[in-house]
Amino acid sequence: MAAAKKDLAKETFETFTAASNDAVKDGIEKSMAAVNDLSAFHKNSVEAVIASATTASKGFEELNTLAADYAKKSMEDGMIAAKSLASAKSVQEVIEIQSDYTKSSLEAYLASVNTVSDHVSSMMKDSLKPLNERFAAAVELMQSQR
Repeated sequence: MAAAKKDLAKETFETFTAASNDAVKDGIEKSMAAVNDLSAFHKNSVEAVIASATTASKGFEELNTLAADYAKKSMEDGMIAAKSLASAKSVQEVIEIQSDYTKSSLEAYLASVNTVSDHVSSMMKDSLKPLNERFAAAVELMQSQR
């Protein structure tokens, strides 16, 4: 009977030890999977930030080009108007040249403002898209962890 109690105690201890080892192993595997998932999530987030910054940078380069083009065209139009004014034969002609120049300058300015506005809107949308996707992924990840 003492031998049976010893065997039962030994068997119980071995069962308990095996179950504990399995639980620890499962816990470690789940923890490692969670760490790997978190690492992949952060890697994708960093890539999204880089993509966003790259898109914004390109957008600002294009914006600078638009501004330089407008300034160049405005300067050229001003020079043409100045030459026309210098060659005017009458006050009436000066008024007409100035009026036409003012009108065309205002139209060019408004067209430039619209172009820049559209460009900035598009640039913001495009540069924030990767970040919005990562935010949606973060929300999805948090909801899946409930």
